[in-house]
Amino acid sequence: MDPDIDFAEMSAQFDTYLLGRRTFEVTSGAGQASVSDAQTFVISRTLRQSDYEDVTIVGEDWKQVLQSLREEEGKDIWLFGGGSLFRSLAEEGFVDTVEVAIIPIVLGGGIPLIEEPSKRIELTLKEHKVYEKTGTVGLVYTVNRTSQP
Repeated sequence: MDPDIDFAEMSAQFDTYLLGRRTFEVTSGAGQASVSDAQTFVISRTLRQSDYEDVTIVGEDWKQVLQSLREEEGKDIWLFGGGSLFRSLAEEGFVDTVEVAIIPIVLGGGIPLIEEPSKRIELTLKEHKVYEKTGTVGLVYTVNRTSQP
């Protein structure tokens, strides 16, 4: 956690959160399944809605649900984690902005930002910020619509 990142301010931009099943299982175990004052949707073919009260489980009809969410009035939607879900959403044109934090730790392995196989997604740098205390670099890109289907 970077002490210079204002997570409350960042969270105030969003009123809807999307999570893939794997991210949901990791965060719900830490008591972070849903965020107060925000809708939380979990995209999963295996989880059942009857097992969860504080989130909405979305299955095979995820494209229709997300299109409906995009058309609603409100704040932005945040995709939290999930390289596989990110790939699916980006390929369908549901991703407008990509925010990446480069944290100065070499892991030697991990989950890719986007799972293969994936179509090329062209981005344009919108803003960047270096957090001096930790050396974390925050990058914000817009998705070029010409690279979308």
